[in-house]
Amino acid sequence: MKVLVKEKIADTGIEKLEEAGFEVVLGYEMSADELLDEIGKYDGLIVRSATKVTADLIERADNLKVIGRAGIGIDNIDVEVATKRGIVVANAPQSNIISAAEHTIALLLAQSRNIPQANTSLKSGKWERSRFEGVELYEKTLGVIGLGRIGTLVAQRALGFGMKVVGYDPYVTKERYAQLGIERAEKIEDVLRVADFITVHLPKTKETIGLFGKKEFGLMKEGVRLINTARGGIFQEEALIEALKSGKVASLGVDVYEKEPCTESPFFEFPQVVVTPHLGASTIEAQDKAGVMIAEQVVAALTGGFVSNAINIALVPTEAMEASKPFLPLAENLGRLYTALAEGGANEIEVEYLGQVAEHDTKLLTTAVLKGFFDAIVEEPVNYVNAPIMAKERGTEVRESKATTSKDYTNLIRVKGRQDGEVLSVAGTVVGKKDQQRFVSIFEFDIDMVPSKYMAFFRYEDRPGMIGKVGTTLGQHGINIANMQVGRRKLGGEALMGVNVDTPISDEVIEEIKAEAGIGYAKFMVL
Repeated sequence: MKVLVKEKIADTGIEKLEEAGFEVVLGYEMSADELLDEIGKYDGLIVRSATKVTADLIERADNLKVIGRAGIGIDNIDVEVATKRGIVVANAPQSNIISAAEHTIALLLAQSRNIPQANTSLKSGKWERSRFEGVELYEKTLGVIGLGRIGTLVAQRALGFGMKVVGYDPYVTKERYAQLGIERAEKIEDVLRVADFITVHLPKTKETIGLFGKKEFGLMKEGVRLINTARGGIFQEEALIEALKSGKVASLGVDVYEKEPCTESPFFEFPQVVVTPHLGASTIEAQDKAGVMIAEQVVAALTGGFVSNAINIALVPTEAMEASKPFLPLAENLGRLYTALAEGGANEIEVEYLGQVAEHDTKLLTTAVLKGFFDAIVEEPVNYVNAPIMAKERGTEVRESKATTSKDYTNLIRVKGRQDGEVLSVAGTVVGKKDQQRFVSIFEFDIDMVPSKYMAFFRYEDRPGMIGKVGTTLGQHGINIANMQVGRRKLGGEALMGVNVDTPISDEVIEEIKAEAGIGYAKFMVL
């Protein structure tokens, strides 16, 4: 078998491939056109971020069985087309987590002791000891926003400095906080009020972009110090600049930017800001791990082994895949729906299968639910292999239950979660020859909704005029309703309204609807 390594990886990775008996071709200088012409000769392809593995390229890859991405992101690979062609796509998601965590600590130390500024000053011939007086980490409070793998590693290392660590991550259980020795905050605001240092480890989503603005800076302690090695744009730039000018934020360490590469920024003008050009994964060890890890994945895929970092499901046995295939998108969307509506984690998740779907092995579907559950809430990529691991790391118990008969539907999947005694359930099915998805139960209300990209849900006391009030407010803001469904348990009781809309609904419009219509619960989500 032949493996094309299109972009440079560690020599140890190349050696792994050769030791497995593959013919390895280094195509570092190969142009895009040459790659199109040559790809049909190869069984395996290894890339980094520069090579675009397009649908056209995949269609020409007659012998290709695996695509390996030596790193985390897979935006440059058409995963859907690869999956349809039965090609495994794998990445190396854990190769840089230690490097990223250590870089966070490096920025923490660099700004607390003014290391870059003192280095520059001394090299210019100045001896300014008093000017660069710093602060100790010992007995200071570190606030960690987001306790995925990287955030957890940062917290553990901070504890080693004798810091007190307060964390916010609603998807981590109380028991897990206790195991880690981290104080649990109920709200982000609780972290902001007490932390001397704050580090964010969040994914880039609608909810996290611009998460920290003028209001949030106002809640922080005077002289707080911030670190961002996660995603650019989480801190609102104008508000952060004002906080730096006023001294509210004493210093800042930044490794990520809204647009990269970034060679000009207002932050560069502040001496108390330490900046690095996205170096979180830039260590010899991380690059070596990425090369070795992806080589191991490619070897496993080409020799019939277990591809632990497969981000698609091409290696699932045919029988299980065929039985699960119609329900996989629904299962993922139920996980996403649960996360959006719950706005918090779960001590336990039960996935209930009713009807014909219960006659088959449903482990893959349960994994799909977990993938959807974690997709928008963790910093690292989620796949069908690491989703169950993420649940375990966060202390979430996952169970399945089955019954081969269903009262109302031929097949039904219900996701039930419990967090501190509160229970939330969502359920769905597929209908018709095209297996069209339907959400049929939300908050125990019967409803019949087709999932769409933009959806909103409202819970209110059932009374005349509510549909009109919601529709009128949306219309006034130019938001078109594509579909609306209402479910209720009894006349005059509580009702649930679900709407599919063509464009996003802002937080301000949601609040206006709540005020105008007297609605207690309103939630917009991007599915």
